[in-house]
Amino acid sequence: MAGKKRVGIVLFQLGGPDSLQAVEPFLLNLFLDPDIIPMGPLSFLRRPVAKLISSRRSIPVSAKYAQIGRRSPIGLLTERQRLRLVEAVSPHIDPVAVTAMRYWHPLTEDAVNAIRQSGPLDEIVLLPLYPHFSYATTLSSLKEWRRVYGAPDSGPKEHTVGQFYNHPLYIQALVKRIGSMLRQFPDPSRIHLIFSAHGLPMSLVEKGDPYPKQIEETARLVCESGSQLYPSWPRTHLLCYQSRVGPSKWLQPPLTGTIERLGHEGVKEMLVVPISFVTEHIETLHEINIEAREDAKKLGITTFRMMPAVGDSPLFIAALKELVLQAVGLETESVGETSKQVGSGKSS
Repeated sequence: MAGKKRVGIVLFQLGGPDSLQAVEPFLLNLFLDPDIIPMGPLSFLRRPVAKLISSRRSIPVSAKYAQIGRRSPIGLLTERQRLRLVEAVSPHIDPVAVTAMRYWHPLTEDAVNAIRQSGPLDEIVLLPLYPHFSYATTLSSLKEWRRVYGAPDSGPKEHTVGQFYNHPLYIQALVKRIGSMLRQFPDPSRIHLIFSAHGLPMSLVEKGDPYPKQIEETARLVCESGSQLYPSWPRTHLLCYQSRVGPSKWLQPPLTGTIERLGHEGVKEMLVVPISFVTEHIETLHEINIEAREDAKKLGITTFRMMPAVGDSPLFIAALKELVLQAVGLETESVGETSKQVGSGKSS
């Protein structure tokens, strides 16, 4: 490794319970986050309110996790991404990659300890695995890093990747995933392509959260690229939001309402694309693949498919590699080269 920069790479994710017993403490950590539930001058009530909500919600949420393997797969899937990324960047840098989950293990404290115990580093790249910047995800994770790690003044130089919603390789990873699903329909051009993103309270949007605009741009870029690569790309595509919690106003339209409307309009075939999720977890495996699927069946929709998350696909790992290397001032030529492979079947 002589001559290579020694770079710490911190992968940020939300995390998920690794057992049914972990559901309630996971939810408690979630609802204790002021970036999730802003309470202003009533912040002194945060802990009792969070304990009440997590206690009540843990029962139905645990039942959902019981249907998808009794745990969240996000830990295992993020570890696969970490290992693939280390392999991808190792020819260029000496990487020390760690994972910092926001609400369950390995927590940010674990990531900080691992970074500090790894020995001297030249630089650190903070890489949230949220393609789209939001106060509730990216900003919350970065604030927690700063709280635990402290000021970066005396340590290695830090680089932050704030978002990558329009990165060419990320877009191509989505397009390739969609393309593989289109083969399951007799005439893909006639189906409804539904982009489903995790919802966000309108209170955050009104404060300037860029998340919805970035989601819209990702969907636009995917359709623009997909229609060029696939002659039978769906003519109809929609964007909606899921995972609403509580009585407050959230981004519209909802996934459930969209499926209901399309069912009443006589739509029979649809492909749901979880556009803001880079790994599977309860929002995809249960909310879409079980709940939404059941709703679609009741409404007479005969063919319902869900696109798998980009996960550790070569194109997505190539996107993360580009982000890391560019952050530390190393340029590669893999963007163009890898993008050319999308239509040739060399990447997936």
